Amino acid sequence: MKEIVKSVHIILKEEKELNEVEQKLVEAAKDATFRSYAPYSHFHVGAAVLLDNGEIITGNNQENCAFPSGLCAERTTLFYANSRYPDVPVRILCIAARDTLGNFTKEPISPCGACRQVMLETEHRFGSPIQVMLYGTGGTYFVNSARELLPIGFDKNNLI
Repeated sequence: MKEIVKSVHIILKEEKELNEVEQKLVEAAKDATFRSYAPYSHFHVGAAVLLDNGEIITGNNQENCAFPSGLCAERTTLFYANSRYPDVPVRILCIAARDTLGNFTKEPISPCGACRQVMLETEHRFGSPIQVMLYGTGGTYFVNSARELLPIGFDKNNLI
């Protein structure tokens, strides 16, 4: 038997430690939460991506009364960015959320499995890692790539 250990390296930054670009992404993701459509869960999630061309694209969660028909903020944002700029890599993805009381979450929230898979596919598509920022009022987590969030993800090599 062989044991394989895969771990994630997370950096935690306080708000005052964020650089100008990171602050802009956090504000864009937070702002996007106010445009989400979450009448069922009342959990509003926003995402912002920084593209290689300097553009910042935002998106948010969109719920549907037929629950599987909704879409998370991360996928909405990545799909929109890829449809507008199909040849431009994503450099950074930032996620923020407001709870059912309308307050930004103290602890950063983590993307669901489907979003992690889409993030991983986006990394493969462009051949470059996406830095992931997970915002919370208590601090922002930084992860070097989506691969770290899904260390044994499904990719094109599994199709062979």
